[in-house]
Amino acid sequence: MSAYWRLLTSLLILLVLLTACRDASSPQTGKTLAQGKFQEYPLPQDKSGLMRPTVDGRGRVWFAEMGTNALGVFDPQSSSIEQIEPPQGAHGLMGIVAAPDNTIWFAEQYANYIGHYQPETRQFQTYPLPTLAMTSTEQNAVDSLPSGANDLALDAQGNVWFTEMNADAIGKLDPHSGQIRQYPISHPATIQKFDPYGITIDPQGTVWFTEAATNQLGRLNPQTGELSLFPFQQTTNSLLEVISDPQGIIWGTTFRNSTLFRFDPHTQHFTTYQPESDASGCYGIARSASGEIWLTLPSANQLARFTPTTSRFTLYPLPSEGNSPFGIASDPTSNKLWFTESATNKLGMLQP
Repeated sequence: MSAYWRLLTSLLILLVLLTACRDASSPQTGKTLAQGKFQEYPLPQDKSGLMRPTVDGRGRVWFAEMGTNALGVFDPQSSSIEQIEPPQGAHGLMGIVAAPDNTIWFAEQYANYIGHYQPETRQFQTYPLPTLAMTSTEQNAVDSLPSGANDLALDAQGNVWFTEMNADAIGKLDPHSGQIRQYPISHPATIQKFDPYGITIDPQGTVWFTEAATNQLGRLNPQTGELSLFPFQQTTNSLLEVISDPQGIIWGTTFRNSTLFRFDPHTQHFTTYQPESDASGCYGIARSASGEIWLTLPSANQLARFTPTTSRFTLYPLPSEGNSPFGIASDPTSNKLWFTESATNKLGMLQP
């Protein structure tokens, strides 16, 4: 079983448990309920397996569909959805990011490559990743595993950085040369011990990532390859998605205790915040152009807006029930939030 499916299975189990039972002893911050303007766009089929979205420079919303083995794109101007099948797809589409030139980078976890799609020419380019050999303790045999590419981030030079959940490594793809370099998290290298999950690049070009299995925030110096790890104080949590703001502050989500964390690289101090929601569990994270932090709360069926200047949450219940909002992205030109609804096969939009 891949690292992603192991983690996803545990998250789904927690989702059921947390929906029925909140941790009343957890500290809460102030909250406000709001409605906003929601719009939902159904996909043409069931079991799409919607993952994270991204917004390109033309305002089109791209998203990965594991279930239908497709890249999806929604055009808000025409309200049309197109689904594009990647080469040698193996139902493993994960992280996705729009480049400044409006081309799309994505991770195909099971086909074991980083993909690049050019919408203007409709051409794909794939960059294969190393295959891992892991001894099976049950059958005393050697299993072949993909590297487990999960989340993606682009630096100022156009390099593609990504987490590798099976390989316990951070990967870097130079699109000009096609060369891929791996930075193992541990020495000697391990397999499926750390589960590096989310990734982001700060304004100085430093790479930051989360470790879902060990509850640590990682930092990688791209110039020297030096790795530093910062343990999170809540040891029973799973660090997931992560972003950087223009000041270099790192923000991220944890699932089990429904926590938003803030990490200051200068003081190396974590600060945590918890939305006073009807259920626990945070997943997706995005930052708006005005500096607010947005989260998805899957089990509560809500989006949450956190205002750093006041440390207050504003909660936005979705208009229909049982959607389980998953990934989220902000369109800086329109002030709209786009999110995937994993349980109901819909793409959602919120205009606060």
